[in-house]
Amino acid sequence: MMLFGGMAAQLQRDRLKAEGVGQHDNAIRYLNQDFETLRAECLESGQLFEDPHFPAVPEVLGFKELGPHSSKTQGIHWMRPTEIIDDPQFIVDGATRTDICQGALGDCWLLAAIGSLTLNEELLHRVVPHGQSFQEEYAGIFHFQIWQFGEWVDVVIDDRLPTKDGELVFVHSAEGSEFWSALLEKAYAKLNGSYEALSGGSTTEGFEDFTGGVAEMYELRRPPRNLLHIIRKALDRGSLLGCSIDITGLFDMEAVTFKKLVKGHAYSVTGLREVNYQNRQEPLIRIRNPWGQVEWTGAWSDNSNEWNEIDPDERDQLQLKMEDGEFWMSFQEFLRQFSRLEICNLTPDALTKDDLSRWHPTLFEGSWRRGSTAGGCRNHAATFWINPQFRLRLLEEDDDPGDDEVACSCLVALMQKHRRRERRVGGDMHTIGFAIYEVPEELQGSTGVHLKKEFFLRNQSRARSETFINLREVSAHVRLPPGEYVVVPSTFEPHQEADFVLRVFTEKQSDTQELDEEISADLPDEENLSEDDVDESFRSMFEQLAGEDLEISVFELRKILNRVVTRHKDLKTDGFSMESCRNMVNLMDKDGSARLGLVEFQILWNKIRKWLTIFRQHDLDKSGTMSSYEMRLAVESAGFKLNNKLQQVLVARYADDNMGIDFDNFVSCLVKLEAMFRFFYGLDPEGSGTAVMDLGQWLILTMCG
Repeated sequence: MMLFGGMAAQLQRDRLKAEGVGQHDNAIRYLNQDFETLRAECLESGQLFEDPHFPAVPEVLGFKELGPHSSKTQGIHWMRPTEIIDDPQFIVDGATRTDICQGALGDCWLLAAIGSLTLNEELLHRVVPHGQSFQEEYAGIFHFQIWQFGEWVDVVIDDRLPTKDGELVFVHSAEGSEFWSALLEKAYAKLNGSYEALSGGSTTEGFEDFTGGVAEMYELRRPPRNLLHIIRKALDRGSLLGCSIDITGLFDMEAVTFKKLVKGHAYSVTGLREVNYQNRQEPLIRIRNPWGQVEWTGAWSDNSNEWNEIDPDERDQLQLKMEDGEFWMSFQEFLRQFSRLEICNLTPDALTKDDLSRWHPTLFEGSWRRGSTAGGCRNHAATFWINPQFRLRLLEEDDDPGDDEVACSCLVALMQKHRRRERRVGGDMHTIGFAIYEVPEELQGSTGVHLKKEFFLRNQSRARSETFINLREVSAHVRLPPGEYVVVPSTFEPHQEADFVLRVFTEKQSDTQELDEEISADLPDEENLSEDDVDESFRSMFEQLAGEDLEISVFELRKILNRVVTRHKDLKTDGFSMESCRNMVNLMDKDGSARLGLVEFQILWNKIRKWLTIFRQHDLDKSGTMSSYEMRLAVESAGFKLNNKLQQVLVARYADDNMGIDFDNFVSCLVKLEAMFRFFYGLDPEGSGTAVMDLGQWLILTMCG
């Protein structure tokens, strides 16, 4: 029932997506909470909203460092802004970077992303909807729209915020009376299960969740030659940028350097300008510390001497303010001091300027499931091929190929889903990556061909993510000749389960699809045997087994099969179950007697002998059982082509805890598959791929299954 429920939920999600639900202008109501309806109910009742899904209780603060019994959470009280100050404001004079000052939570990565968001009012109000205040129609309820793994969700919260001694514990505004940033942080915490789940992360994660964009990362120890151009182009496009300094150990985390830069801390990049300095053009980069204080004190800092040597008008244009967390530094100093730059490229729906170049995006949802689609990285040759595969056909080369002769640019990004929520139960990010392979000419243009193990043993990847890493997302900007490729996303180790989103952005139009087998069965023609066709030795055996009535019941069949299978010492089995024997009788019983006659038993016996041969062929280590990925090939050898979702169902139904399948379960699986295919083909004689059944047929199918 769990499998059936999961498939039904997926069908529901697919239907909603087809109707446009999840796009920014038609966001999904998170936990089915509708902001307008709830606010109207509160206004009518005169009661301020209290969120039942994220209540003002210690558990929503966290589970370890901020758990209910932690000293850090002692003395925390939940208060509404109207209880903290006399005249709270949602936004004062527009949202600005100084509205975001970090509190007692290690989510500077998130606040750096919010800070960059304030530079683009249009993007900001995609996340922070208009029309919210503490004055007009105030009901203690607010909402925000956040991108989550391919969908925009509308998150409703109440405005009860954690405070200590009457002051906000977490993010707060330098203004003091402004609360939009604290409420946005709460909405993000609700999405991830708790405030503590937000501790530690990459700025790109926040960038993407506030824009739906896709991120790139540059190591500043090895910067590309045109990095200055890349940053300028990104800022001109409205992209969001962040930077950080690597730490070498735990003692380095948020350690302040001699010149007041903070290690292991996420900064926003907010501007780039060139000034005339000592008769040359000096590129300067503007950076912001989300703390709202602690600024760079080296060259080009707020009160450094360099500012005295440039034109006063130019200096005024750069808006120097003392100790607001924002500062300038030379570009070369930036490369020396910082370790990493992150850029979030915006998707076409976030861009309104017609003169901007735009990516062509494609998004796929997939999953790694133990035993069926979680093959691990290329190091695990026996299982790598079972990972999900996605075809990418690059049709046109770039208009501006740069140094390459002919190439197509594409940005591939792999994102694992909902891993922050797993922290409460001891989980966290998996180590993930992807590889890109060129499809051989003989397979190009085909659909539904999942490449097998031999292909990956013979072929090297043409491109891949730079490394496998335990971040929510890994991405790579690659340039490949026009052609057909396969992207294989994976965890580093096999058997690790997670859902993921794979996004492919191309400069030119491309053709992208998931490679999955088209469901089909090569069923043998029904054997047209008569009793005269059965040889004497088999007839004699049957008469001994069947007894006086010359028919074999379900109970007798089970006894026969278990006696036979135990004689094969190379097979491991815990015996055929009554259910599997009943399925065999249902498959073979042509006269409705619920028993097998001589011919029916002969045909079943032939099938089992054939399946035994297949089982032995695919039991590669001769252990007496097949692994789940060996079973995948064995089922195909038996004539059944199944997609990834069905492979997951088979593993869940027939594999043991160690992902092994013994002979009796293998036979049970094939019997069930053949019965289901024959039933469907009986309802679809034209081979249209669609069958219609009435209630009685449905009940027969499910009751016999």
